[in-house]
Amino acid sequence: MTDLTRLNAVDLAGLVANGDASAVEVTRAHLDRIGAVDDRVHAFLHVDSDGALAAARAVDERRAAGEELGPLAGVPVAVKDVLTTKGVPTTVGSKILEGWRPPYDSTIVERLRAAGTVMLGKTNMDEFAMGSSTEYSAYGPTRNPWDTERIPGGSGGGSAAALAAYEAPLAIGSDTGGSIRQPGAVTGTVGAKPTYGGTSRYGLVAFSSSLDTPGPCARTVLDAALLHQVIGGHDPRDSTSIPAPVPDVVGAAKLGASGDLTGVKLGVVTEFTGEGAEPGVMAAFRESVEALAKLGAEIVEISCPHFRYALPAYYLIAPSECSSNLARFDGVRFGLRVGDDGNRSLEEVMSLTREAGFGPEVKRRIMIGTYALSSGYYDAYYGQAQKVRTLITRDFTSAFEQVDALISPTTPFVAFPIGARTSDPYQMYLADLFTIPTNLYGGPAISVPCGLSDGLPVGLQIMAPTMADDRMYRVAAALESSVGTFTPPAL
Repeated sequence: MTDLTRLNAVDLAGLVANGDASAVEVTRAHLDRIGAVDDRVHAFLHVDSDGALAAARAVDERRAAGEELGPLAGVPVAVKDVLTTKGVPTTVGSKILEGWRPPYDSTIVERLRAAGTVMLGKTNMDEFAMGSSTEYSAYGPTRNPWDTERIPGGSGGGSAAALAAYEAPLAIGSDTGGSIRQPGAVTGTVGAKPTYGGTSRYGLVAFSSSLDTPGPCARTVLDAALLHQVIGGHDPRDSTSIPAPVPDVVGAAKLGASGDLTGVKLGVVTEFTGEGAEPGVMAAFRESVEALAKLGAEIVEISCPHFRYALPAYYLIAPSECSSNLARFDGVRFGLRVGDDGNRSLEEVMSLTREAGFGPEVKRRIMIGTYALSSGYYDAYYGQAQKVRTLITRDFTSAFEQVDALISPTTPFVAFPIGARTSDPYQMYLADLFTIPTNLYGGPAISVPCGLSDGLPVGLQIMAPTMADDRMYRVAAALESSVGTFTPPAL
């Protein structure tokens, strides 16, 4: 039989629907693959073998009973450990939630279960989604299947690595400043950040509430679109959820796969094509721009002058929101509790718990955010950052009056060696230089593989207006039809 782990989600769903393979067979193949390679990749923090096989058996029973199955029924999916899963550990990559088993599912997980997908387990991540390399996980780093001495991106490196290592055909990530797209770029996979509010944050452990966006990860654009369709849509339990239907992302991906972009106008962001990116990354990007032009797209230069201020603005807004959100982890209500020997005050227990439970990057961002929000500094720092956010939004609005979508490299460099940047936080933060503006704006963006540099993957980013997620899928699928997909060396 064909190696089931090498097939994409569309093909696997077809096999299950036609009875050519059972969901149990598909699931066991992926669980076996995890068992064979994850000791070298460390994509997963928890593998729910029993739960996955039970879900797969339920799909097979439904098919045998003649039920109509959804387009992804029986397809395995890996879930970033930032989303609550009932009875299954949710740690957010942190010691402060080690062993916590939530009493409820997040909306995203509910929708995955309802669609008949099979959750394999929870993937590794930078603690509380704070990082760009998955080296800040309290449970050890994830490694890039292209080169296990290199990072898989972050914060959702576990989800991207699981795809590249053929441990799962689909995965879920969350994107606060690029945490879906940047791992996609450096692992040669597809990562999409939907419009903010287009996917529910209910049950997503909060980092930065005005930025966090769950989204799909896959090895092909169509697979990502199908997953997006499953998880997207209005959720009354999320006050920021948009009460509107999901754009026709699947139809757009199928249209783009025809390779025709006639009538589509794309803007190359001038500020992201100058200094700062590796030569190999820019070479692959330029070749991809030429490929898009050959497919019929009109290419123009677009200046977004305030994008250059996105990084410092983000690192005031996100830590400020994080310092507020993480105040709930106090050792009182749930999670880790340290020093409660009957002789210490509540304040002492709280301090000891947070000291033991939070890692260095989380502590760094809490301190930055608390300072930025403190009396006397709020207007000078947080207030000014929000003004910059408004200017960036105006840049996007102006750009989309001229073009259908914007394009840029996803990240300035290919996957760097593990340990190369942990001693310099600023160099680590630069990994999200090109992805952060979209989060501040709230629009959708996708990273699609566009080439190799020194044998390592490069991603191209497509940014679209809010609630125009279908546009990015059309362009991404067209590029994929031209340049193909990329396969890492065998593990």
